[in-house]
Amino acid sequence: MFQKYDVIVVGAGHAGCEAASSAANLGSKVLLITMNMQTIAQMSCNPAMGGIGKGQIVREIDALGGYSGIVTDKSMIQFRVLNRSKGPAMWSPRAQNDRMLFSATWREMLENTPNVDFYQDMVRSIIIKNNTACGVVTGLGHEIYASSVIITSGTFLNGIIHIGEKQLGGGRISEKAATGITEQLVEFGFESDRLKTGTPPRVDGRSLDYSKMEIQKGDDEITGFSFLDVEKIKPQQQKCCHITYTSQQVHDILKTGFDRSPMYQGRIEGVGPRYCPSIEDKINRFADKERHQLFVEPEGWNTVEIYVNGFSTSLPEEVQIKALRAVPGFENCKIFRPGYAIEYDYFPPTQLYHTLETKLIHNLFFAGQINGTTGYEEAACQGIMAGINAHQKSRNLEPLILKRNEAYIGVLIDDLISKGTDEPYRMFTSRAEFRTLLRQDNADLRLTELSYRLGLASQQKMDNVLYKKQKVEEIKTLLNSIYIEPSIINQYFESIGSAPISEKQKASKILLRPGVSLQDLIPFSENLKKELSEEKKEVLEQAETQVKYERYIEKEKELVEKLSQMEELIIPDSFDYDKVAAISNEALQKFKKIKPRTLGQASRISGVSPSDVQILMVYMGR
Repeated sequence: MFQKYDVIVVGAGHAGCEAASSAANLGSKVLLITMNMQTIAQMSCNPAMGGIGKGQIVREIDALGGYSGIVTDKSMIQFRVLNRSKGPAMWSPRAQNDRMLFSATWREMLENTPNVDFYQDMVRSIIIKNNTACGVVTGLGHEIYASSVIITSGTFLNGIIHIGEKQLGGGRISEKAATGITEQLVEFGFESDRLKTGTPPRVDGRSLDYSKMEIQKGDDEITGFSFLDVEKIKPQQQKCCHITYTSQQVHDILKTGFDRSPMYQGRIEGVGPRYCPSIEDKINRFADKERHQLFVEPEGWNTVEIYVNGFSTSLPEEVQIKALRAVPGFENCKIFRPGYAIEYDYFPPTQLYHTLETKLIHNLFFAGQINGTTGYEEAACQGIMAGINAHQKSRNLEPLILKRNEAYIGVLIDDLISKGTDEPYRMFTSRAEFRTLLRQDNADLRLTELSYRLGLASQQKMDNVLYKKQKVEEIKTLLNSIYIEPSIINQYFESIGSAPISEKQKASKILLRPGVSLQDLIPFSENLKKELSEEKKEVLEQAETQVKYERYIEKEKELVEKLSQMEELIIPDSFDYDKVAAISNEALQKFKKIKPRTLGQASRISGVSPSDVQILMVYMGR
């Protein structure tokens, strides 16, 4: 019934879709197996892509030739760049998406990708011969063979849904769990464990009073995620989100359900995401806070369904609705479906190589939440890397391994493989030593050529990169050759509160001033007007950023060199971490729990930032 495939991908979430499309676009014959063809690339939680650290990952996936950026741009209903008040290294694009359109667009792109076949069934086991994955066995009993197998099971492996005292088997609400794979792999010697995540209630937008909430509009300019020219909505077409807040009254109502909470009664064994806690977690951990922010997010263009971001909960339904109705604007709200927690199996990722191939079984790859991550973006980037490396392995070609100084994807995979995780892993800009290098705006300059050489990134993407590189260098040379006179520029300096100059200066030096952009400088030089007036904005911004941050980039390189020497710096067993002021609470907890032997080991602990390690080094010196 089935031919032999090069790659079988198990699961069609964000990791599975990127894995299937990347392997297929490289030339592998791929079979994508999913339990439900109607939920391909489902946005199981919030209807959004990107955000701090995550937006950089989506742009990196696009630079490599993946589809997540394109799908996000085609289905967005609002776009914002977060952290604009900070430097470009922190700028992070984020989009609200139409949930149904996102999934439909992904499916359409996969169906239009040659070499991808589909089959709807559950995979109950992996065919393993001589410690090598050779295929899968489905719930209907079909044996399907392949050179490589990628497992992207999401939250479905032995998934249990919790709503108050109710427990349901499932990988998502109203969808059955997947069984068999965990038990088989544990027999082969794999270590598995449990994690949990949660989701808030969905409510009827017609029952909300938005006049009692703060409005949150999209940006006036939409740059999007893809480096290709994808057709996107116009800024004026964007849907608005809203912001409201909990109160002490809301918290008191929520506390009435704690005696029936699966989390507090011990029915949930898995650890939840530290950075996306449930509302009951928040009011316990941050008891001093009188209120917590809630983001009221529409689920799409043609639906009244609303996602209540910040109100993730597994409390009983009646407690959820009573507490929600005490929130300003929600007094008469109607619930479409309650929030719930879901507990599922994962395999600690220290059992993988950097290619995402398992160490115990050849040609078996894991990607996504099976590796302990949380978030669509983290899953998708693992998917594209697993797809690339499964293809490369099936052809006996060199793998693609991204370094920490090349991509956030490299940071994420190195963190997982080197440090492991015992809680759902989420990407932040603070996890990267080279974050000034790893900006969202230069992902194409960093990664497209690597992918193009493999045969994944398109010729159009490569041509765009070559054009951008050439133009940026020309602009930097131009800025170093043009001088601007005091009489021309000083009035502008006065208007922005910057000190005047007494003699002419290079345009590149003036650009180093805070608050001065390249766009601002163009009117003060006829040569700049002549050369740059018609240039693309993304090219101008790239040149400007490289000029402004050249010194910071050099400093980061020096920092990484220092970190590499830290293996020789031993931390005494008697060291008292409680005396180290200014390190983050997470770093303090991890140091005390793990007790790293060296500063090098301390620097690789998940959640510990370079600044935490620097502070620790200073105290050791004392």
